Amino acid sequence: MYGSRGAGGFAGRRMSAVVLGAALLITGCSSSDGGDGSDGPADAGAGITQQPKEKAPFWVNPDGTAAQQVAELEKSDKKREAEQIRKIAEQPTAEWIGPDDPEQQTRGLTEAADKAGRTALLVLYNIPHRDCGQYSQGGAADGNAYRDWVDGVAAGISDRAATIVLEPDALLHLVDGCTPQQFHEERYDLLKGAVTKLKSLKNTKVYLDAGNAGWQNPDQIFEPLNRAGIAQADGFSVNVSNFYSTEDSIAYGKKLSAKVGGKHFVIDTSRNGKGPYTDGNPDERWCNPPGRSLGETPTTKTADPLVDAYLWVKRPGESDGECKGGPKAGQWWADYALKLAKATG
Repeated sequence: MYGSRGAGGFAGRRMSAVVLGAALLITGCSSSDGGDGSDGPADAGAGITQQPKEKAPFWVNPDGTAAQQVAELEKSDKKREAEQIRKIAEQPTAEWIGPDDPEQQTRGLTEAADKAGRTALLVLYNIPHRDCGQYSQGGAADGNAYRDWVDGVAAGISDRAATIVLEPDALLHLVDGCTPQQFHEERYDLLKGAVTKLKSLKNTKVYLDAGNAGWQNPDQIFEPLNRAGIAQADGFSVNVSNFYSTEDSIAYGKKLSAKVGGKHFVIDTSRNGKGPYTDGNPDERWCNPPGRSLGETPTTKTADPLVDAYLWVKRPGESDGECKGGPKAGQWWADYALKLAKATG
């Protein structure tokens, strides 16, 4: 049930390319639509544009991993495959902030989003002792390093619009016993401090991660959410990097919301089109499961007033980890991406 989140060693390398692309947009090497959604920022070859703002106010990175794949496939005259991957490239997907130079990363992303008249969607995934030594293990060296990192993120965002999913699995791994007891108090303090810092910004929304419908036990997660600062946050996130249906995720989120003051929530729908995988080793059903498909595209027009948005938090096509033939967590897996897209109606 542990969802690898796609950061790992790949994040820093991918983020440097993302920030460079964002910087090129800002300095005028690419055109911008001025925010009306008709002709978004042009990338180096894939022609990716922004989604209509009234449907999805989040920024589409025109030079993201999927967009680069589209350009490569078109150059190789593989037009059918390119059109499939375009299903991923044309949607706003979260950017996972790497461990190095968070201020530069977030400044580049939020400036590019701001120039396009959109909101940057960011994931912070650098908590110390992250992922309990599994595929996405790592994180900041200690509490002080994490606080400095969050300060850098905040400085880079400044007063530009950003929506943040904060530390996937960090609370769930306190509840399920995966994270050793001696780190619990520090983690609560770090999460609460991060919420406070990020909510001090003018136009930033923060959603603390709260697991997924497979957890099925809001009674064990609501008090940790309270201790981590949910009262000050905008709400919580569910199903990050997982596959539970939107219907089940809404039901889980509403039960949890009722226990934390009616807080709103967001759902990761990036790969939940066919629901969870039910075969194979139960401990790794979450990791690169076959036969899955893309879910509802990102939007703020949802099926329930408590759900602020359907988001693509996990980038479809990036590996969950080295299982079922996959590359390292967070690395682009072209074959898996293509299968996700082809399975989507």
